[in-house]
Amino acid sequence: MSIIKHKDQRVGIFIDTQNLYHSAKNLYKAKVNFGQVVKDALAGRILIRAVAYVITTESGEERGFFDALEKAGIETKTKNLQIFYGGAKKADWDVGLAIDIVKMAHKLDTVILISGDGDFVPLVEYLKNTHGCQVEVVAFGKSASGRLVETTDDFLDLDLNSRKYLMGAMGGARTNKRRVDPTIAE
Repeated sequence: MSIIKHKDQRVGIFIDTQNLYHSAKNLYKAKVNFGQVVKDALAGRILIRAVAYVITTESGEERGFFDALEKAGIETKTKNLQIFYGGAKKADWDVGLAIDIVKMAHKLDTVILISGDGDFVPLVEYLKNTHGCQVEVVAFGKSASGRLVETTDDFLDLDLNSRKYLMGAMGGARTNKRRVDPTIAE
């Protein structure tokens, strides 16, 4: 991969919060330090916008988390958790995130997608082929779609320095075993 990163690049960062949250929880029993992830992904370039797509619950227990994101300079877009008859729950921002990226692409040199979800492969291909954007993906490699990693211009694997990007890791032991969250599409 030939990647160009220079201080005058206009960058948009779009965070699939649920994807990263569940990856960190399942792989490391920890929470993500989103501020550090955004800082390292940005790499000294010009941030046009950083948006985290988040889910709200009836209890409102996530308010502190939203405040922490905003304090780190990350805008939040919220959607209510849907609870269906029988107890099934759904919380999905994929389409909204993709539409926002497409709407902003003409203002950006680089799009950074913070997600390992393989459903975004067509979006990455579209951005590169239609808008000429450099597209970078940031995710935990152990739970990221291999196809997404192959499609992107650059991939920051959070597993390579997981302690830097996590808070409250239990045990700290790492395994080489690839575990995949069943809610993350390959």
